[in-house]
Amino acid sequence: MTSASRVVATALLALAGAAGAEEIKPGSAFLSPQMQRQQEDEARNPGWLWVEQGEELFSRRDGVAPTCASCHADPKRSLRGAAARYPQVDAAGGKLINLEGRIEQCRVERQKQPAFGYESQELLGLTAYVASLSQGVPLSVSTEGAAKPYYEAGKSFYERRQGQLNLACTQCHDGLVGQKLRGDTISYGIGTGFPAYRLEWNGLGSLHRRLRACSLGVRATQFDYGSDEYLALELYLAVRARGLPVEAPGLRR
Repeated sequence: MTSASRVVATALLALAGAAGAEEIKPGSAFLSPQMQRQQEDEARNPGWLWVEQGEELFSRRDGVAPTCASCHADPKRSLRGAAARYPQVDAAGGKLINLEGRIEQCRVERQKQPAFGYESQELLGLTAYVASLSQGVPLSVSTEGAAKPYYEAGKSFYERRQGQLNLACTQCHDGLVGQKLRGDTISYGIGTGFPAYRLEWNGLGSLHRRLRACSLGVRATQFDYGSDEYLALELYLAVRARGLPVEAPGLRR
């Protein structure tokens, strides 16, 4: 390929990526019609089993500790839309936290109980329950002020080639959207459906579990659950999905 051809090809790829970014769709749009119907049906979407567990935990008293409901009365009203605003910078600590992080913070600092831990059934259940209260609410995360450096770090992560396969998130989730990979249809890689029940996992999992799987797939470093790297990427993905509705608990292959 000549130098001029390479320039043209690069420009066309850039235009394709820009066009795709204007038409970003939720992950459910890339499911089969049958799986779309299953996700929307509470009786057939296994993720709702965790929602039910989370709802029970929300009101369960653990010794003398206050329950979640002690502070959040009428959660269907008071927490409606809360999940759509995460990740966000914690006003007290100045650090970026996601919904899981906020729940853990409340448990440790207000209930004076040990943290559940990422991917524990308890935290997945509570996160799925709180997220389900915002179903249909458009994502509206902020990138202003203290959140801006995290957004820039997440954008850099998304665009940076990584791992032994030397691939960046954008190469699949912008350049190859709609194509097949190991039986899956490549989506825009956004997290509106998480926590999600994945058939591959035979259970519910967080967005960070999915991000770790992607890192492993390109033979790159797998960061810890709740790491600054994945939190920043989660914020960037939420900005890409801004205006799209919360779908959790989602259903994925």
